[in-house]
Amino acid sequence: MTSAFDPQRYKTTTRAQWQDAAEAWHRWGPTIEAWLGPATDLMLDAAGVTAGSRVLDVAAGAGGQSIAAARRAGPTGHVLATDISPAILEFAAKAATDAGLTTVDTRELDGEHLDVADGTFDAVISRVGLIYFPDRRAALAGMRAALRPGGRVSCVVYSTADRNGFFSIPVGIIRRRAALPPPLPGQPGPFSLGTPDVATAALAEAGFHDVSVTAVPSPLRMASAAECVRFERESFGALHQMLAGLDDAGRAAAWSEIGDALAEFDGPDGFTGPCEMLVISGTA
Repeated sequence: MTSAFDPQRYKTTTRAQWQDAAEAWHRWGPTIEAWLGPATDLMLDAAGVTAGSRVLDVAAGAGGQSIAAARRAGPTGHVLATDISPAILEFAAKAATDAGLTTVDTRELDGEHLDVADGTFDAVISRVGLIYFPDRRAALAGMRAALRPGGRVSCVVYSTADRNGFFSIPVGIIRRRAALPPPLPGQPGPFSLGTPDVATAALAEAGFHDVSVTAVPSPLRMASAAECVRFERESFGALHQMLAGLDDAGRAAAWSEIGDALAEFDGPDGFTGPCEMLVISGTA
């Protein structure tokens, strides 16, 4: 019998996994920014981030998109980068300092309980974070409350599994080996907002209007499938969470199978992993 989904346990485990993966996610930062750069630019465009903007970044991680937002907002703007993992926020703060930015602050906050003053932000952004919130309604309600009237929310999420083989293939292998059931509708997971109608409905139900969904081809280009496996093995908290029920030998076998499967995307110019992101946006 499959145990019921426990959102609190899931969040506790998620925090622990990102505490562990923080250094690796930071270390792979140049790869992540090259991969997600086009989607990030479109997210900032859709959120209306411009000179002087006050920006709230939810599930900011190591802060690549926070820095991009701060550069757009300029010296008169401000970015508050928030995350459930204090370890990863330390890397975000250091990255901002290293970039010479004095307008980025960090704060440990649960994305479902955004303890910020209502109506104080021009834009709310979240890059590959909203999909992992068990209580998406609460997260979106908090984002909307944080925005001034007419402010914009914009989030980057994965589209459907069939368009994201670099990630969905490992997820499928681990799910089979660990005997994990697929997530039910409404439960968190990488592809939980993958179809435009689901994404649109989520924002509309939270009270946003002028909702838009734009697909962004985002192939993951690396030297080889082996490098992709190393990237995912070191820094993808969601995969670590799924592997938790396997012993060391079981995890090693899963990663070996993943490497064999991802090798289909190796070519003469290196590894090109299929990936498509969606940028979902709306007005408060």
